[in-house]
Amino acid sequence: MATAARLAALPRRALLLLSGRALHTRRPAASQRATNSYVQGTVDIPLLNKTVGQCLDETAERFPDREAFVFVRDGVRKTFAQFKEEVDQAAAGLLALGLKKGDRLGMWGPNKYEWVLMQFATAQAGIILVSVNPAYQALELEFVIRKVGCKALVFPTQFKSQKYYDILKQSCPELENSSPGGIKSKRLPDLSVVIVVDSKLPGTFHMNDVMQAGDSSHVKQLRALQQTLSCNEPINIQFTSGTTGSPKGATLSHRNIVNNGNLIGMRLGITEQDYRVCLPAPLYHCLASVGGCMVTALHGSSCIFSSPSFEGKAALEAVSQEKCSFLHGTPTMFIAMLSQPDFDSYDLSTLRGGVIAGSPVPPEIMKMILTKMHMPETVVAYGTTENSPVTFMGFPNDSIDRKTKTVGYIFPHTEAKIEDPETGKPVPLNTAGELQIRGYRVMLGYWDDPERTREVISDDKWYKTGDIASLDEHGYCSIIGRCKDMIIRGGENIYPAELEQFLHTHPKVEEVQVVGVKDSVMGEEVCACIRLRAGQNCTVEDIKAFCKGKISHFKIPRFRNTS
Repeated sequence: MATAARLAALPRRALLLLSGRALHTRRPAASQRATNSYVQGTVDIPLLNKTVGQCLDETAERFPDREAFVFVRDGVRKTFAQFKEEVDQAAAGLLALGLKKGDRLGMWGPNKYEWVLMQFATAQAGIILVSVNPAYQALELEFVIRKVGCKALVFPTQFKSQKYYDILKQSCPELENSSPGGIKSKRLPDLSVVIVVDSKLPGTFHMNDVMQAGDSSHVKQLRALQQTLSCNEPINIQFTSGTTGSPKGATLSHRNIVNNGNLIGMRLGITEQDYRVCLPAPLYHCLASVGGCMVTALHGSSCIFSSPSFEGKAALEAVSQEKCSFLHGTPTMFIAMLSQPDFDSYDLSTLRGGVIAGSPVPPEIMKMILTKMHMPETVVAYGTTENSPVTFMGFPNDSIDRKTKTVGYIFPHTEAKIEDPETGKPVPLNTAGELQIRGYRVMLGYWDDPERTREVISDDKWYKTGDIASLDEHGYCSIIGRCKDMIIRGGENIYPAELEQFLHTHPKVEEVQVVGVKDSVMGEEVCACIRLRAGQNCTVEDIKAFCKGKISHFKIPRFRNTS
């Protein structure tokens, strides 16, 4: 009997075991219903105490000839055996260039094979990968490099209008006249090694130089170093802007991302079969680097990257050509895919599900994903970079109601509670308050920023997400908005995400953002910024009439921008 048929025949709360591995984590029994806004995930699935490198080694041994990574636009295909060999070669090369365990290496660029290569090569050598937004300009780049003390930086020559070498020179004018590996910069004192992925430029190494730099002594050094690595050590710094101030470097350990990747794959139902996952999301975000690459390293799925940066058409082409079974992305990405003029010409019949994360999913969009995109097992996931990232995630066979109104059920080995942000007291079920998370997943802290770390992680290890949420009696979570995004209109609390969800049900609305604008009488008023579907017209009065009688009068937008 096919796996899907066997799953359908099982009780919804069953824990299906196949070859000794859990396909889906256990749903709560009726007797386990929450009675207040606190929930704890199951602990009967053991946590892994492995490094990223150990996970890749084991999976490469199990599936040597299976494709691990495919970069469609660049024509790059690597089996697990090929990838493992090149990762070890690159790791030895980094050691030959003088990098040591604990050094920081910044990866700055779009979705390219070298990004993934560096993600795992640094992990093998105990070097901490710093995920740098490929859109960063000189001042932003300088802040990040100085904040974490990057010793090395890797990037392509150019992507679209972004000329990476020229941007770096603005903060490091010494680069052009330096010898490779010998940079001495006044403004970037820690930076000594610059690696260009696709060309040889003054003061830099070409990626080929790195791949050829390691000899037998460096391989021996690498093997000895790996014996000293601990799963509790930092391995990745992801910068998150938050709502105020400069970016913060969320520091994650092997244990953080290994276990999150493992549990994501289990809840999706990825088994030892050959699953192919299309990833149009950027690698500098956790959705791709953990939800994609780490799931691959743990479960043996194949990662298919459709294009260097998101293109709706390229994602559909990749799914069709590569016969993908899963597709991960943000709601905006799925909206763009569904809006392609030739959408109906793509064969999406191999799809079965995927992960949607990053922002709330409008119900109408979710319904189209489940039906028009042939993705009935789609799940919504919620998390933060600081939590490695996923904390709540739906089950593939959840009802449409749960897929559209919640962000899923708590992950194993995770606690969640909702507190009143003003009083710090627990709130009743189905009541809005600030979501807090505790468990293995919480980051080590913000790099070199103990004060801001203390602001979000309490002495008893609860992480304050800053998100307004509610928990129901089954342990499912609904995200209502950000604490700081809340609009207070004449004393009434209004959450933009709630209004956005509602306005998305208007047949002429394609996208919507709700913000507060200052008002001398009410304090704040509600403004809806709306993008209409192609060829549609809509007036302010149309929107107000649509809202009347369906939402509270004080939530109806007074201002509206359309495009």
